[in-house]
Amino acid sequence: MLKNIRAFFDARNVMEVETPLLSRYSTTDLHLDSLCTRFRQQEYYLNTSPEYAMKRLLAQWRQPIYQICKAFRDDELGANHNPEFTMLEWYQPGYDMWQLMEEVAELVESLFEHSGIAPEFNYLSYRQAFERIAGFDPHVATSGECLQFAVENQVEVPQGLTANDDINEWLDWLLTQSVLPAFKRDSFTFLYDYPAAQCALAKIEASPGQTAVAKRFELFFGEVELANGFFELTDAGEQSSRFQQENLRRIEAGKKAGPIDENLIAALEYGLPGCSGVALGLDRLLMVSTGITSIERVLSFSWGRA
Repeated sequence: MLKNIRAFFDARNVMEVETPLLSRYSTTDLHLDSLCTRFRQQEYYLNTSPEYAMKRLLAQWRQPIYQICKAFRDDELGANHNPEFTMLEWYQPGYDMWQLMEEVAELVESLFEHSGIAPEFNYLSYRQAFERIAGFDPHVATSGECLQFAVENQVEVPQGLTANDDINEWLDWLLTQSVLPAFKRDSFTFLYDYPAAQCALAKIEASPGQTAVAKRFELFFGEVELANGFFELTDAGEQSSRFQQENLRRIEAGKKAGPIDENLIAALEYGLPGCSGVALGLDRLLMVSTGITSIERVLSFSWGRA
């Protein structure tokens, strides 16, 4: 698989790069936590993805780049999760979200070429998925409406999640509990145009007469998440503001604020070209391509044997 991925990008003149796994900066994402270590009494963080460093290269080189590396997350341990995993990440200057989704599909098709399986791809906006499966528009729904849907459809509600909680906490929960399980089990689904509040590092755009959405997509096989991609935000001031807001949410949730990567902000100020980028979990992709249902079976050494 690794050999075929490199051949895919070589044929498209996408340069392979390497960036550090350790950084003085960590993620500010409320739902991600970095593993921490020390060097000469200074705290360093293992990367949750190579995104920030790759964008610094992209701002300077302004050409397509990709990387295959290890990523680390202080996350759950289970059938689809391991604290250390292999990630493929790449950036295409001049691409919008749709062009990158097409390239992701082409890569997956190329990796399935010798399996005798022709992958099927479905495309659903976040709004379409919720309207079709949950019966409401997630961009205008309230937490109370989400609670009502959960009660009426016997969806288990986590302890502490109430009608007073943030709508995005409800949408995240219903996505995993109701929407993703309804996806076709043996095919790929691109879910795109997320709520603006879930923009992360993606641009926010609004079509005439439509609610503003984050130009972000995720790829699933059945209900297993494989990739997360953005039409990348290039505005340094906006990105810095988002990082600060995310840290406030981390503090409100009882978590430690993440040190903001000032080098990334400087790279955005220097000028990141208009581009789209995506991170793809290779362990999970190998799982779905072989029909294996536990991540430990595609790792040379699972967490219990590390």
